[in-house]
Formats: sequence, C-alpha cells, structure tokens
Amino acid sequence: MADPHAPRSLIITLYGAYGRDGAGPGTGDGPLPVAALIRLLAAVGVDAPSVRSAVSRLKRRGLLEAARTPEGAAGYALSGDARQLLDDGDRRIYAGTRPRLADGWVLAVFSVPEAERAKRHVLRSRLARLGFGTAAPGVWIAPGGLYEETRHTLRRLQLAEYVELFRGDHLGFAATRDSVARWWDLPEIAGLHHAFLERHEPVLRRWEAGAASDVPEPERAYRDYLLALDSWRRLPYTDPGLPAELLPQDWPGGRSARVFAELHARLRDTGARFVRGVRDPTEPKAPFV
Repeated sequence: MADPHAPRSLIITLYGAYGRDGAGPGTGDGPLPVAALIRLLAAVGVDAPSVRSAVSRLKRRGLLEAARTPEGAAGYALSGDARQLLDDGDRRIYAGTRPRLADGWVLAVFSVPEAERAKRHVLRSRLARLGFGTAAPGVWIAPGGLYEETRHTLRRLQLAEYVELFRGDHLGFAATRDSVARWWDLPEIAGLHHAFLERHEPVLRRWEAGAASDVPEPERAYRDYLLALDSWRRLPYTDPGLPAELLPQDWPGGRSARVFAELHARLRDTGARFVRGVRDPTEPKAPFV
C-alpha cells in the first residue's frame, strides 16, 4: 500500500481534528497561524516547502482562506465549503454502528447530455467517493442511510438536475448477498482495511503496552493520532458500511473500526495538548504563503 499521507491530505486532517470551533479541548478557535501549521506538519514528517505548496493548492481549490489570528499573525481558516465537507465526514468517520438491512437502499439514476460529458465524469467519481456501487449502467446504489449526505453533496456540486434519487428494498432475483458482491469490489475494500490494520494496530498495541519513547507524550499522541485519522478517514467512503449479514464472515471492517475508535479515545485529547502549545500566540509571526 502506497504511503497515503500526502501533505494536502494531512492539512485537511489536521483541520478536521484540531482546527474547527468545538473540535475539542485545547485546540483553540479561529485560523491556524502559518508558523503553527509548519510546526504541526513537521511533527508528522512534512517539510516547510511542502506545507507552503500544499496550502497554496488548498487555497486555489477554495478549501482554505487567508486570515489573521486575533494576535495578528498570518494564518489560514477553513472555507465554508471545507467546513461543511468536514462536518459531513464526521458522521461517517466517527460512526459507531453499521447500517441495518432494514434501512434499505438509496438508488441514484442519472442521465447527462453528451454535450456535458465532463459533468458525467464528475458525477460518477463523486458517487463513487460517497460509497455508491454500480448496480447497472447509470444506476448506482448505496445503503439507505447515505441519502441525506448524497442529496446535500449533489446540490452543492450543482449536479442535482441530472440525478433522480430513490429509496427502497432489493427484491431479487439474485440473493442480496450475491448482488452486493457484484455491486462493490469487496476484496479490494477488505485489502484497504487490512492495510490500515497493518499500519496502525501495532501503534495501538505500543500505547497499550506503555512502550517508552524519546518523544514527549503529547507530541507522540498527536503524531500517531493524526496519521491514523489521515489513513482512516478515507475508509468509510470506500467502504459504504454494508449490513453485516451481507459481508463475508471474516470481514475485517469491524476490527479496523475498533482499532481506530480505540486510538481516537486514547490519543486525540492528549494530542490536543501538543496542538495547544504550538498555537501559542507567542510563536514568531510568519508572512502569508
């Protein structure tokens, strides 16, 4: 598995974990100062030029906005769209239960004129990123609980006029368990769960064992949590959260969800102490990048 920790992804993960109002104790509100961004990303192995380049790209995409901290330091805050994306993502990333079969399915049926085929590509890729599988050409399917997020996302991207959404049950003719194996690439999704476990389960075991480290506890907790969250936050989109009775008996999704939940409970707030120290307004001011 390729290293998933690209600088842009880590910055968004950082803001999602510690850069929002109400994100948790010790994180502070308002923009993150440039100096703090550079130091916080350095703790997970990203150098300053890479941070500056990633921030510039996130600005161009409309996800970060230049802003001054209350102390007057140059910094960056989430845009409204980025905040909405993170708020939507929270419902998946921190979900504690899988959907029930009784919740049914949501179907997305779309038709895009040939003259606007670029939107067809955007629509397909967005549905895939929401966790939809392909039931037939132009017919995409997902667990019923994804309806509200799907509706909101299509409206935000101005794609709603091309799509009809339906909710209902699968009535055959093939068994639903067999159909699910066609609609989604379950071996590929299972492989992503195994890769997450291979990377982050040993981290959890080291914390459980109280292994010694030269890195102070808050910084180590921040680093280990941010990397785990950056790996995990993609999985609830690739894996739509199918009902357990439709999955193989040895499905690794439950185990990887438990590992992330334990890392979150153990490390998130301790890591916030490191973030609070880095955000101290006595940090040297830096120019906008």
